[in-house]
Amino acid sequence: MKYQIYTDGGARGNPGPAAYGFAIFNSKDELVTLGKKYLGTATNNVAEYQAIIASLEEAKRRGALEIDSFMDSELACRQLQGRYKVKQPHLKVLVEKVKALETAFKKITYTHVPRENERIQMADALVNEALDEVGKRY
Repeated sequence: MKYQIYTDGGARGNPGPAAYGFAIFNSKDELVTLGKKYLGTATNNVAEYQAIIASLEEAKRRGALEIDSFMDSELACRQLQGRYKVKQPHLKVLVEKVKALETAFKKITYTHVPRENERIQMADALVNEALDEVGKRY
């Protein structure tokens, strides 16, 4: 079973209130699930990685064997591809979590896509929903 995962993470301020969102599609291009979560105070990069981790955990739980992961964060994408070094210690911890999750799949690819991508916009909308929902509680 092969899934396409679209992730986004964001913070209002950097750092600031942060959240992530993701959309998972199957090989028939059907929406499998959506996910979102408010993270508290974090940076954009932390939120991006938390989105990737959460989406991979969900794909693993659903029995996926192959993953095509798409994101608008060039930094996270290039770091996961091994093209950029991970210099920040707090990001190294998150990258290690991603790499540990990768072992659950036969194949995983990471692709940078523009923000204008329709499915990235779905994930971005989930980020904003999570942030707005928390904002209404206070």
